[in-house]
This record gives sequence, C-alpha cells and structure tokens, in this order.
Amino acid sequence: MSDSGVGEEIGAQGARARALAVLRVRSRAAAVALLPAAAAVVLLVGGATGRLTGGSWDAARWAVTGVAVAVLLCAAAVAAVITRARPALSPTVEIAERSAPDLYRLVRDLADRLNVPEPSSIALTPDCDSWLEDRTHPAHARADAPRTPGAASAAPVLVIGSPFLWWMRVAELRAVLAPVVAGTGPAAHPDIAAARRFVRGLDAAVALAGRRDLGLIRRAALGLVGRIARLMLRACAEHAALMERGVASAASERAQGVDYGLRIVAQEQVGLAYAGWDRLLTRVALPAWRMGRWPSRLDVGVVSALTELSRRDRLAEGFTSRLGERPACDLLEEPGAVDEAASLLAARLFHGGPAVSGPDWSPVDWQQYPEEVVDRKWRTEAARLHRVLDDMGVRRSARPGDWTPGDPAGGAVPGPTLDRVMAHLAGQGEEAGDRLAAGISAEVAREEAGTPPPASATSSTPPSTAADAPTTAAPATLDTTGDALALRGTDPLPLFPLMPPRTGRELLADHVTAMVCCAAVDTAGAAPGLDWLDGPALLMDGKRRTDLAGGVLSLVEDGDGEPLRMWLASTGVRPEKPVRLV
Repeated sequence: MSDSGVGEEIGAQGARARALAVLRVRSRAAAVALLPAAAAVVLLVGGATGRLTGGSWDAARWAVTGVAVAVLLCAAAVAAVITRARPALSPTVEIAERSAPDLYRLVRDLADRLNVPEPSSIALTPDCDSWLEDRTHPAHARADAPRTPGAASAAPVLVIGSPFLWWMRVAELRAVLAPVVAGTGPAAHPDIAAARRFVRGLDAAVALAGRRDLGLIRRAALGLVGRIARLMLRACAEHAALMERGVASAASERAQGVDYGLRIVAQEQVGLAYAGWDRLLTRVALPAWRMGRWPSRLDVGVVSALTELSRRDRLAEGFTSRLGERPACDLLEEPGAVDEAASLLAARLFHGGPAVSGPDWSPVDWQQYPEEVVDRKWRTEAARLHRVLDDMGVRRSARPGDWTPGDPAGGAVPGPTLDRVMAHLAGQGEEAGDRLAAGISAEVAREEAGTPPPASATSSTPPSTAADAPTTAAPATLDTTGDALALRGTDPLPLFPLMPPRTGRELLADHVTAMVCCAAVDTAGAAPGLDWLDGPALLMDGKRRTDLAGGVLSLVEDGDGEPLRMWLASTGVRPEKPVRLV
C-alpha cells in the first residue's frame, strides 16, 4: 500500500473511532433515561412474584414507577425535538444540472477518479470556500423535487464558492475541488453519517430552545430540552471535532493522486481570490448596499479587482497570464444569471437586504456605479452634513454669488458650501468636531431605524412545513429559469455582517470627504469613479486622486483646515461655491 493509502486508512479509522465515541454519548444518554424504568420493572416483577411485598415496597414501587414514567416522557420529548429540529442550512444558490452540465460532468469525473460517490447536487455560495453539506433532513427537502418511492439520496451537496468559478481556470477548479469531493467517501460510512446526524440534531435543538419568538409555556418546556441537548453536545464536541479532522485527512490523502501538483498552484489562487473578494465586498459593494443598490455582477467584479491587485502587487506578477485560459464560469450555461443570483445572496448574507428587487432595492451595473452609487453617496452624505449643521444652528455662508434660487417662499437662501463646514470645524476645534460627529451619528441611526425591515423571500415554492421550522425560513426562486437556480437558506439575515458600526469620527470624516468631492465635481470638473480595490474614487483629469485623506483628517481630528485649503487651491476647487445636494 502506498504512503497516501496508509495515511488515508489511518485518517478513516480515526474518523470511524471518533464517530463511535459520539454514538456512545447517545447510547449512554439512552441508558440513563432507561435506568429508572429498569428499576421499576424489577420492583413490579418482585411484587408480582411475591418476593418484594409490604408497605415500604409498595410505596417504593409506586414512586419509582412514577419517576420512570416521567423520565421516559421527558426522554421521548427530548428525542422527538432532536429528531425533528431543523439543522442549520447554509444559504446558497442551487445549480440544477441542466443549467451547468459541464460543471456536473467535471464533478462526476472527479468522483469516478477518486472512486467515491458523487455529490447529490451542486450549489454556490458567495464566499471563498467550498464544502460538503448534508441535506437529508426531511425539513430540507424541496417541495417540488422529484421523489423516488422507497429510495432517498444520502449523498451530500457540493457547495462551491462562486468567486472561484470566475477567477479560477477549469483545471485549477478541478484541483481545488478534488479533496472536497473525496469527502463523499467517508460521508457514506454508516457510523460517520449517524454521528453527524446526531450532532447536527443536538445543535438544532439547542438553537430551537434559544429562539426568542416562543411562548412562555413552550419556552419553559424547550428550555429543559435545550439544557439536556447542550449537555450532550458538550460531551461529544471533542469527539465530533476529531472525527471531522479525520474525515478531512482521509479525503486529502485520497485526493493526492488527482492533480496534486496543480493543487499547490491553485491554493495560491484561493488566497488571492479571498483577498480580492474581501476588498470588493467591503470597499465596493458595501457602499452600494447601504444606499439600497446591489451590484449585480460581483463575480465579474472580483476578476477586475484581482487583475488590478495583480497589476499593483509585485507578488502577483504573472497571474494575469492565466486569464487567457478557459475560466471555470464557462462550465455554466448562463453565467450572467448565476452571477446575479449569487450577488443578490451576497447582499443578503453580508448586509441583510431583501430577497427580491424593489423600488428601494434595485440592481446596478458596473458601468452605472460611478453615477448611481458614488455620486449619489457623496451628495446624500453632504446633504446629511448640512442638515445636522442646520439643526445645530450653524449659520450658512452668505458671500456674493452663494444664493440658491427656488425657495418655496419665493425668496432665496444661502447655498450649501464647503466653506461653511470648514469654518465650523476650524473655528471651534475638537469640541465642534465632537458635536458634529454626534449629530451625524444620531441622524444615521434615525435613518437606519426608519428603514423598513427586509422583505421576506417570495416564491412559488411553498415554505417548509416542519413544525419547528422558523416562520421566516423559505426557499425562493431567483430567476426566470424555473428551479434551475434557486435560493436556499434560513433567515434572519445578515448572517455575517461585513464591518462593525462606524464611530462618530469616522462618519464625520466620510461626510466631510463627500462634501469635498461634491465641491470638486461641481466647481473643478472632477468626476466620480470606481476603484476596484478601494471603492468610490475622485477622478480629476481622468486620474484618481489619493491625496485628499490627509487634509480631511487634519480638519476633522485637529481642527486645522490649512492642509485642506492648500489641496483645494492646488486642484482649483472653489469652497465658497454652493454645491448640488440630493
């Protein structure tokens, strides 16, 4: 047997041993539940045979029998909750075989080469990760999925990170997926499958007991169930973790014979994809999401972001030459529809947006991003900044030519100028900055509190009818290809907020920067732009200006407006001129 075969056998044996240890926890719990019943049986048999008679024995018999009945009822309730509780389901975009036959063929070929069962289906996640997910629980079954009487597929679902499909080449994707697909072998082992179902049931029962929308009586009943499930979960947690480590080790050893050399190179692409994806989400997508717009081609954007990163970073030199090879997204029949579905899911996962488009939640193309997101973001923040100054009673500038016509009363009012902001912050220093930052923070909080909650997913597919399923959980069809692409998951979202709340000073710096950019666009011929790695950008003479931040920070943090005034003078921006707001 080869070294890889020996390593695989050792990993598989370790995983099976840990699976048996997990199942022993279940057996011990059942034994504890049956112990009072066994004692009651002994007492009842002793009374029936005339061996254990008398007043004290009769009292003990009734007491132990009562305790046994109560324990059995409690155990039955706990077992029912653990069995029926819906395990967590990762929100994904399901890919039917007819929408990606080449991708299914690649995965099927991998499974054949690895001599393991092929995954039951393929789904995409808007993240840089791939895994196998068990969806054999009855609550996870699609209502419109075909069912074969007397048969059920126990193979897990292969979940693939959507950025991989756009950035990686076909050969690289196959190399990265090889150890993941190899995991279907250990997953088919009865002991490992049973241990996983038990652990997931415990986890689901604990989560169910912690729900806040339960009534008083049900909360009290499920509280006891949750404590028992949590106790068993702690008892088997270490064994379960070591079991999964053994499964991963065995799968990795089995996959060494498939594209092993290429996998080392592909893993470098995984790290690069993660870096570009993170920058794209936090710097580019998040500003759009906060404005009620969601970029509809995030996976296309990650290619542009990573290409830009390759151009800037000398460590990434040579990676762009890969772009001449066949991209993995060519394995999809309609990559645009898949990208749109994954982009909408990313907005839900990381920001909590609605599941469908609407007047306040509409898609935006990359070509429209500078005008419809960047420019609107700057003017919205500039308008908020001046509203807070108005509320604070800060006097508007009144220089000649600073008057904006169109007052409802028929007169004229001073226009919003950058001079007004700079004079206020530079005139009173740190105290003025603190007050303005607090006012902006309060305004942002009020606006966010007044935003209606995300709409529930709408679909022709009915939600799960499991008695313990969350009332907000429902699958949703995302496009016009029927169930070829469908969103699966569990609300509430977002599950993974991208960034912590911004501080008052950070918000103030953002708003002052927005005001400067508005003044530059309106008075110096600048234009809003998009930088793939840094998000909204100010373009002057067709080039991005990156030297604005220092002057803004000096004004906001120190009350020193001279560095910013020097920057404005060098670029021809007129701070005394009013700007257009939204």
